[in-house]
Amino acid sequence: MATPKSPAHSRAQTPLRPALLALPPVLCFHPAMSEPATPSPPAAHSGLPAVLITGGAKRIGAEIARAYAAAGWHVVIHYGQSRDAAEALAATLPSAQCVACDLMDGNAAVAMVQTLAATLPNWRVLVNSAAVFRFDSARAIDPAVFSEAITVNAETPTRMAQAFLTLPANGGGAAPEAPTPEGPTASGRRVIAILDMKLNNPNPDFFSYTMSKHALAATVKTLTMGLARPADRVYGLAPGALLPSFDQREEEHETSGRMNLLHRLTTPTELAEAALFLSHGWLASGETLFIDSGQHLLAQPRDVLYLARAE
Repeated sequence: MATPKSPAHSRAQTPLRPALLALPPVLCFHPAMSEPATPSPPAAHSGLPAVLITGGAKRIGAEIARAYAAAGWHVVIHYGQSRDAAEALAATLPSAQCVACDLMDGNAAVAMVQTLAATLPNWRVLVNSAAVFRFDSARAIDPAVFSEAITVNAETPTRMAQAFLTLPANGGGAAPEAPTPEGPTASGRRVIAILDMKLNNPNPDFFSYTMSKHALAATVKTLTMGLARPADRVYGLAPGALLPSFDQREEEHETSGRMNLLHRLTTPTELAEAALFLSHGWLASGETLFIDSGQHLLAQPRDVLYLARAE
């Protein structure tokens, strides 16, 4: 249950269409009614390996963005409504840009991928981190909650992954002779889906969210089976309770976050480091790593935020 945002910030309300506005050294990509423009990338990130992180303005997405930036990557921070947070984060990173897109609009998300590919010659990694996390239960699914969750958490990231993986070889991304700053790595593109340890340790709370994460998890292996280029990789990262979520208070997370085999707080930094590791492509495609201090090995009858309140 680590990836979602709080209820007040979990959904972009207005469909957006991407356009580009060059503001070096930070490039901000904002919604507009015109067709997406395709300016040349600023010299500040010329040649750097690039990563797009959906939901990258806050929480786990922001931690992943900082980790890639520290490792020498050009970071593309996607946001829905968190423009101020995205721009503030981008301003602190050596090479970054912001992109705005409502992930309820799958066509706009695919257009965003295509536009970015035209401007980033060494775009190597797509991290699908954005998610909505609203309550319904196994006793009574909420159709509106389900529709939003399956679109934002599964359908749109899958369409983005497909668009990214099927870009032409000369259409942006994964230049064969461009190693990461940390050393040589296999050529090819990487898609990293942020999942949830609920895949192995399910409970009846946040029912639609859980179904959507199972749907996204299914794409890790199935997209792998359909890869056109052997060098490409599709991975999953399944975190546990890394941050307070839903309506939790910080002190409640101090209890719920330790409800794992090691009785420790797993940090967002650990997830970000795992994403960087997967970017090398050293693991076979189709693998999922659990970053949860063993929480997925337990059998918990409810979401830990409710278990903590019952103690």
